Amino acid sequence: MTASTNHLTGGQVISRILKNYGIETTFCLAGAAHAHALYAFEDDGIAVISGRHETGTVGAADGYARITGKPGVAMIAGKQGMPNAIGGIQTARLACSPVVVLAAVRPDAGRESYGEEGEDPLELVKGITKWAKIVPNVNRLAEFLHAALRAASSGRPGVAVLGIPQNVEGAKVDGEVELAAHPLKTNVSEASADSVNAAADMIINAKRPLVLAGSGAGLSDAGPALRDLSSSFKLPVFGHALGRGLVHEDLKRGFSWPLAQVAAKGADAVLVVGMRLSQRMGFGLAPRFSATAKFAQIDLIADEFGRNRVTDIPMLGDAALTVAKITTALKAKGYAPKDDPTWVTDAMQPRMTRINELGRNETGKIHPYRLGRDLMDVMPDAAIFVGDGADALNWMLGVTRMAGDRCYLDHYPLGSMGIGTALSIGAAAAERQLAGKEGRDPRQVVLVTGDGSFGFYASEWNAAALAGLKIVCAIANDGAWGTEKNGQLHSTGRNVNCELGQAHYERIAEVFGCFGERVENPSDIKPALERAFAADRTTILNVLTDPDAGLERKKDPRLQMITFEDLPSSHRAHYSPEVA
Repeated sequence: MTASTNHLTGGQVISRILKNYGIETTFCLAGAAHAHALYAFEDDGIAVISGRHETGTVGAADGYARITGKPGVAMIAGKQGMPNAIGGIQTARLACSPVVVLAAVRPDAGRESYGEEGEDPLELVKGITKWAKIVPNVNRLAEFLHAALRAASSGRPGVAVLGIPQNVEGAKVDGEVELAAHPLKTNVSEASADSVNAAADMIINAKRPLVLAGSGAGLSDAGPALRDLSSSFKLPVFGHALGRGLVHEDLKRGFSWPLAQVAAKGADAVLVVGMRLSQRMGFGLAPRFSATAKFAQIDLIADEFGRNRVTDIPMLGDAALTVAKITTALKAKGYAPKDDPTWVTDAMQPRMTRINELGRNETGKIHPYRLGRDLMDVMPDAAIFVGDGADALNWMLGVTRMAGDRCYLDHYPLGSMGIGTALSIGAAAAERQLAGKEGRDPRQVVLVTGDGSFGFYASEWNAAALAGLKIVCAIANDGAWGTEKNGQLHSTGRNVNCELGQAHYERIAEVFGCFGERVENPSDIKPALERAFAADRTTILNVLTDPDAGLERKKDPRLQMITFEDLPSSHRAHYSPEVA
């Protein structure tokens, strides 16, 4: 539908279009560049979360997108802000998160013949985005904004950057413009009947079938279909990234990939649902998987088939629809296993035994597992968990259990530390919007990060406080860049340029108007967490953890949830224990 726009500014056009798409929260690093859009947002009831760093702003839009499924909108200045935004853009791109960056750029008339800037203000990001264009004039602003939103959302989601000349948002549109929302995704496809039938037969003929659920499963909202498949046929499901929690991680049928990956080599048939067989998955190769296992794979993008490993049964189509068709086929064939699988838990037993031995002390130094277990005891069932850091995330992957759709976020696959702060802000803002529309309380957002990663974007807690968001942040503070420090100690016995000291990070919370608390004893963790969950604002807990724990993790592969020695060539050159 068109609308008369002789009284609308470019900023109002942006606001009305976003509102029509149901995007009622945006993220902006303040500045005059987007003033007219910000005025319109305020008038139209669109919330603005004010960031302090461009990667924090883009990262918050990323967190919003992962929780809502709608495009997250980040607004920055193009000239000074674009270099700062690169980390956030790359994180969102690799996570397949639909994000639209609105970047204010200099008008064509403002370019200098011998200026320091290149001819293309978006040149810096074109190599790491799905789509990057500049609006020619205010009369075509709506056309380009619709295109950016669709580019970010369609196919494999990603990042679209729309350059908006600084004079456009304040200019008046001449004539009529399309403000109504358009379909952002093409009609989803289903895999062919032949491939579905072949996948069903593969599962039936297998002794130890396994399902892997990745971010593609989460993005397609395949949780109900995966839960039906798993419960109907007692199939183990290993979740990773946004695929975690789609099947409750009860360690019976639902597992997290990082924890349960030691069992993957026992599978003789693997159904891959929306997951790239990348390094974190051992490239789908031995020794992480059996060299003789059959692989069926569901993906929207045909390029994913045969990545590193031959795909025996490629299924091009939507994850949720295709999984449902496989379930229907299995029921039609009369497939009915009698017992829950035990081969997974049997393979995990050495790892679980070692994990369960650690962090049980009531006095002395705090082991990171104690923090994770106490968190699991008091964290609401429907909470959203955000993981960050290196050692801190590795420890949490051993003891956290997810249950629910779109309930787990981390910095995978880029691994850019610190982005968890921004993701948690975006997730909390998204939950506030969704809960308001659905008439319920927002899901609690919890971030566990390391002291090193906390320092990257600590000023973003100002954004959380200004927006009135409630987040529980626990810092596993070992006083160092733990992974690097312990890697040096393990390999050479030396430690250089890795110590950070025991800073009072909880005071940063107080500076920005949040609650802050320092926790030094194991028995004090749970009461501090309970106070944080009961608080009416964001709380940052500075939990002083054992600085020596990380070295033990480096030495013991049973404690290594993230592994790096996966290629056969690496195994030949550097022996890596099979249990890793």
